[in-house]
Amino acid sequence: MKTIAVKYFLFLLFTLSVANSDSLAADKSVEIDQTDIIFENIHATKVSTDTALLQWNSIPNVESLFLRYHKASNKFIPADEIQWTEIELENNATKCVVKQLDPSQKYKWQIGARYARSDTNSGKIWSETQSFQTSDRFGLLQVLIILGALGFFIYGMKIMSEGIQKLAGTRLKRILSAMTTNRFSGVFTGFLTTSLIQSSSATTVMIVSFVNAGLLTLRQAIGVIMGANIGTTMTAWLLVILGFSKFSLSTYSLPLIAFGLPLMLMKKSQLKALGEFLVGFALLFIGLSALKDSVEALGLSENQQFINWINSMAGGFGSTLLFILIGTLITIVVQSSSAAMALTLIFVGNGLSFELAAAIVLGENIGTTITANIAALIGNIHAKRAARAHFVFNVFGVLWMTIVFGWFLSGIADFMGSTEWGSPITDVNHPGYDSSENKQSIRIALALFHTVFNIINTLLLIGLVDFIAKTVTKLTHSKGEDDSFSLEYIGTGSIKTPELSLLEAKKEIAKFGKITAKISRFVQQLLIEHNSKKQSQLLDKVEKYEEITDRVELEVANYLSKVSEGTLTEVTSIQVRGMLSIVNDLERIGDIYYQMSKTIERKIEEKVWFTPNQRDKLMKMMGLIDEAFVIMTDNLSLSTSEIDIGIARQKENEINEYRDYLRKKHLESVEKGNYQIRNGMIFTDLFSSCEKIGDHIMNVSEALVGEI
Repeated sequence: MKTIAVKYFLFLLFTLSVANSDSLAADKSVEIDQTDIIFENIHATKVSTDTALLQWNSIPNVESLFLRYHKASNKFIPADEIQWTEIELENNATKCVVKQLDPSQKYKWQIGARYARSDTNSGKIWSETQSFQTSDRFGLLQVLIILGALGFFIYGMKIMSEGIQKLAGTRLKRILSAMTTNRFSGVFTGFLTTSLIQSSSATTVMIVSFVNAGLLTLRQAIGVIMGANIGTTMTAWLLVILGFSKFSLSTYSLPLIAFGLPLMLMKKSQLKALGEFLVGFALLFIGLSALKDSVEALGLSENQQFINWINSMAGGFGSTLLFILIGTLITIVVQSSSAAMALTLIFVGNGLSFELAAAIVLGENIGTTITANIAALIGNIHAKRAARAHFVFNVFGVLWMTIVFGWFLSGIADFMGSTEWGSPITDVNHPGYDSSENKQSIRIALALFHTVFNIINTLLLIGLVDFIAKTVTKLTHSKGEDDSFSLEYIGTGSIKTPELSLLEAKKEIAKFGKITAKISRFVQQLLIEHNSKKQSQLLDKVEKYEEITDRVELEVANYLSKVSEGTLTEVTSIQVRGMLSIVNDLERIGDIYYQMSKTIERKIEEKVWFTPNQRDKLMKMMGLIDEAFVIMTDNLSLSTSEIDIGIARQKENEINEYRDYLRKKHLESVEKGNYQIRNGMIFTDLFSSCEKIGDHIMNVSEALVGEI
């Protein structure tokens, strides 16, 4: 046992000597009292492939400070054989950037201090050994870290935008619909709305929804989109002031979440929306901070070769176009112009010049419209037109800016040179050069460039709103008047407000009513047509329109079901039930007309002929149905209070009375032997089907006034 105890004691001594070998490597001949030496908060940060920022708290009463580091090894190295790299620092230093490190390498480091003493003791005292490891060369992990930070930023932007929209509620929608009486108020509305919700995409989606619902014209919508372009430039100012200045909001993000999270758990919708806004606002700046750190970790700003290469590309028309393309691609990839702007501002601090950054911003202006156009591919006709108007507006702006690009940037640089921030031009030979190291100057100049460019572009094109509207209308034809299936008022870009969604559904149902009325005309033509080729064409049309009614009924019903998933008032719930009943009745009308067309087809194939009297009676019956259709389609376009249900009932009574009259006369004719049996059966089927159609038409008007 004694032998084991001795061995254990020796092993313990050996372990302690290894652990403290780095500290004992200092001037061993000097014995210094360490009780008054305080090394606190020693840590490494912003470690990249070849640099590391080493930090510590201020150490009082020191004569001089030192920092030393060496490559760590898995093998044991005696203390006197360690090859330290030592740096002497200012006695009040609290950080040091270590450069020219090897990638994927672990390092050990210490802070040393020499204290001023009254005796002759002047030895160095070293802190405990710290360690850090440099990252790999730019690879998959770095890409994933940057993408993760970017996702954090975008998610924060999304939560913040949704929170402010919910917080504003219907008031925001009333402002949008009320403040677009002319193009100038529309521009101001777009600017104000986008500045508040920090999302031009959200503003565009709302505007498209208003156009769908008939609350705004395309012309008014274009004015708002122009204002949204100016409003989205406020994002750059927000990021520059709160994200990149000495006052960084990321420092206060966690306290903001501490306030916001309890609010998100509240039952009151307004408090919950405020909580979402605060949490989203905080997450946005946490994401921005993470994005800055992940890009800075690449060490691009310390890589002079990279900086020289990237800035050597500035100065030519070709390089401007190249970086416009890069900005476009970045925005398409990240699906957010705000995120693309954040990336640009970060790379400005990592070697990107003002000229190239400005070209990227122009590309972002195009990229955000392409994103909207991709989204509109599955949208309705109004979404496509609004997206293309946005595209025309922004592309025109980029075209004229590329022509005056150099002069415009010089003007921005001269203005910035007269301010406390200095000129953003980093070319020392440029006459506007003021401070080549002022990265914040470039960021402020970039935000200024973005804002001034969009304001001038709006002023140039605001007088051409009507021309843009006509152009995109010609480029994007509505298929609502041909035989193609197309939902015109309901689309994927609609906002999730039940009241507004029902307005869009009402417009779509009114169009649905007109489609069923067209089938009536086809059946009437088929009844009197003798040309076999035209008969075949009419049969095909009836069949195709019957398929359209099936698909419209399915799409509208699905849309209303999604609306019902939200919180509905009692009145809104009744409206949804009424609309579901209406689309079902309209679809049944299409089915009945299809059955009538098949009956007429059999009549033609069997060569069963109607007498002129039978044909006239059927045409009169169908005429009454057409009159009922006119009343129904008018009612579909009116509000509930404007509908006179008595007129519809009167027409329904006329149809029923005429059906009874035809049945009575038909039975009399059969008794007299005026009709063949097959002739009489087809005749009865057709006028009975017309009466069923009249019933469904009446059901539609009753559903509109809530009588279901």
